[in-house]
Amino acid sequence: MPWRQAPVCRSSLSFRSKEPIIKPLFIKGPSLGVRFLALTVLSIALMVVDARFAALKPLRSQLGMVLTPLYYVAELPVRAWDTLYLQLTSRADLIAENQSLRAEALLTKRKLQKLAALTEQNVRLRELLNSSELLDERVLVAELIGVDPNAFTQRILINKGEKNGVFLGQPVLDATGLMGQVVEVLPFSARVLLITDSSHSLPVQINRNGLRAIATGTGNSDWLELRHVGDTADIRVDDIVVSSGLGQRFPAGYPVGRVAAVNRDSSQPFAEVRVEPTAQLNRSRYLLLVFSPESGYGDVLPALNLNPEAEAVETPAAATDEPAANAVEAEPAASEQTQGEPSDAQ
Repeated sequence: MPWRQAPVCRSSLSFRSKEPIIKPLFIKGPSLGVRFLALTVLSIALMVVDARFAALKPLRSQLGMVLTPLYYVAELPVRAWDTLYLQLTSRADLIAENQSLRAEALLTKRKLQKLAALTEQNVRLRELLNSSELLDERVLVAELIGVDPNAFTQRILINKGEKNGVFLGQPVLDATGLMGQVVEVLPFSARVLLITDSSHSLPVQINRNGLRAIATGTGNSDWLELRHVGDTADIRVDDIVVSSGLGQRFPAGYPVGRVAAVNRDSSQPFAEVRVEPTAQLNRSRYLLLVFSPESGYGDVLPALNLNPEAEAVETPAAATDEPAANAVEAEPAASEQTQGEPSDAQ
C-alpha cells in the first residue's frame, strides 16, 4: 500500500496564525544624559525669558494662586505647634511674670511720687529766693539721618529744620546727656555740632561742689577736656559734670560727662582733666531739641556765626537796647577768652 501524506488540519493552522504578538516590556528611549541636557536647556530658556520679558508673568501669577493652598497646608504643622506651645505655657511662669511687672510698676510709681515731691519743693525754694518764674522746657524729637564724613569734625544731620521751629544755637540732647548745638538750619533739616568737636566749648560745673570750668572738645568722641582747672582744685575721678548755664546757650543742670582722669603736675599751673561724655554720641539715633528760656526760644539770641577755620564757636552780642551786661556773651570756646581770662572760667 502506497504511503500517503497525512492531511493537515486547516483549523490548527488558522489558530496559530491568529496568536497575539508579545511586545517588549521596556521600550528603549533617549538616554538619561540626553534627557538631563534637554531639561537643563529648557530651564535656562525659561529663566531667561522670565527675566528679560514679561510673557511668563501671567503664568507665574496663576501658578502662585494654585500653589497658595499648598503653602498653607505646609504651614499647618508649624501653626499647630505654636498653638500647642502657647496652650501648654506654664501657668506658674505667667504668675511670676505678672508679679514682677506689678512690683516694677509699684517702684516706678514711687519714683514718680518722689519726683513730684522734689519738684514742688524746688518750686517753693525758688519762690522763697524770689527767683524768676519757672518755665517748662519744651522739646522736639528729632532723628539722626546723617554723619559728617570729615574725620576732623564732629557733626551730624537731623531731620528737623526751620519749618519745625529749629533755630541756630539750639541745644541738642539725647536720653543720657548733652550732645551739642545746632549750627546750620535748613528748611527741613539741620546740622548739629557735637560737644566733642575741637572747635566747641561750653561752660560747666562740678555737680558735687559747684566748681566752674570750661569743657572743650578734643576731636575724639570719647573725651572732653576741662580747661584752666587749677592744680589744687577740688575735683576727683567720677565727679559728675553738668552744664552751668552761664553762657546763656545751654540750660543749666544737664549732664555733660563724668571725670575719667585727673593728672596733676606741680610744674604746671593747671591740671589735666579728662571727661567722658554721658551722651551716646556714636550710638544715639533719636535726639531732643530743647526750647528753653536760656536758649531764648529762637528769637532772643542772635544767629550763630560758625567759622570752620576758627578755633572756637563765637556768638555776637544781641543787638538790643538792654545794658551790655545783659548781652549774650561770646561762646567760651574762643581761645582769646579761655586763655587770656582763666580766672573767669572758674
